[in-house]
Amino acid sequence: MSKPLDYIFPNPPQGLNPGDLDLNRIPQHVALIMDGNGRWAKKRGWKRLRGHKAGIEAVRESIRMASDLGIRYLTIYSFSSENWSRPQDEVVGLMDLFAKTMLAEVDGLHEEHVRVKTIGDLTALPADTRDAFDEAWEKTKDNDGMTLVVAVNYGSRNEILHAVERYMEDAGTALEHGVEPEPLTEQALSDRMMTAGIPDPDLLIRTSGEMRVSNFLLWQIAYTELVVTDVLWPDFDRYEFLRALLQYQGRDRRFGGVK
Repeated sequence: MSKPLDYIFPNPPQGLNPGDLDLNRIPQHVALIMDGNGRWAKKRGWKRLRGHKAGIEAVRESIRMASDLGIRYLTIYSFSSENWSRPQDEVVGLMDLFAKTMLAEVDGLHEEHVRVKTIGDLTALPADTRDAFDEAWEKTKDNDGMTLVVAVNYGSRNEILHAVERYMEDAGTALEHGVEPEPLTEQALSDRMMTAGIPDPDLLIRTSGEMRVSNFLLWQIAYTELVVTDVLWPDFDRYEFLRALLQYQGRDRRFGGVK
């Protein structure tokens, strides 16, 4: 159940009318590529990590607004499997930031009935960071509100490869027991993805104006609507989110068919 629009968007900028949003057409699943923290900091003559810290408020704002609107799943791309190549001090700072932020936010998320789930290879994370995400899952796993999916040390190509490997292992086990293997279908692979049980995103938003998907949910976004905004992530607020939702609602989703 969504909250009233005047509560969610109390002071809209001139020319932006929250009443244009159709609450009956809110996407079930929104994914976010949160890009531009480093450039935001660089423009101000600051270190990149300060941009990541500034971006935390945009994450909070997006979670609150998505939950208030009744969006059921919000997936955020927080750290890719390729991000390890960044400067060591930035990576160490990010891992510490993840741990501290998750521990600081989990009680509030729990009170709002948000369920926190992670996708990606957490085994490569520092113990404190991994423990923070594990604690968030254990505390919130039975909640029935919005599911917040945090993609950390995540890469979609690896996810697809691992799904194929799991299918082959399951097929081999079936043959060993004289059982016909499950047919290899799209559903069979979807059931072995890290996102199993979660509907594919309806809308993918990328900030900072970059026109690429950066190895994020490649399998899942086959028919996802894409919205790219030039706004850098720390400046992304609920009104930028609203603009993206209005763009989404203006699209004609045909899923490969003709209407």
